[in-house]
Amino acid sequence: MSDKRTDYISWDEYFMAVARLAGMRSKDPNSQVGSCIVSPDNKILSIGYNGFPRGCSDEEFPWSREDEDPLRTKYVYVTHSELNAILNYRGGSLEGSKLYVSLFPCNECAKAIIQAGIKTVIYAENKYEGTPAVTASQMMFAAAGVEVRKYQATDRVLEIKV
Repeated sequence: MSDKRTDYISWDEYFMAVARLAGMRSKDPNSQVGSCIVSPDNKILSIGYNGFPRGCSDEEFPWSREDEDPLRTKYVYVTHSELNAILNYRGGSLEGSKLYVSLFPCNECAKAIIQAGIKTVIYAENKYEGTPAVTASQMMFAAAGVEVRKYQATDRVLEIKV
């Protein structure tokens, strides 16, 4: 007979919370996206968030979303959280792993996810659903046999004091 706790968080809650916490590291004033790559046996392999590449100052490169000159917007410089998590991994193959991400991956990240061998994507939000980038991602994931599912949020509130 065991007296263990029964109110512990699920693996999905844990890994999505880690992804969201990672997103809080982003300095982007509009979008804070985080990712967490997990092994088949539920070990965290890598984490990433959206931001500029290493060595590119977030004080010097633009954070704006709109400008006549695309070189004065963030879009041509920012590395998405999913790609950062893949590039941050130093342990070999990601074959068969799962990716928890706070925002549905764009088509460019979908390519990297597929090429890295990630087999499952669990996402929290899909605010760009219906756009060409998301539609292309969905088509590529289906063709490559990547399982995609929406994170089923609970009403649980997790509080971390630091």
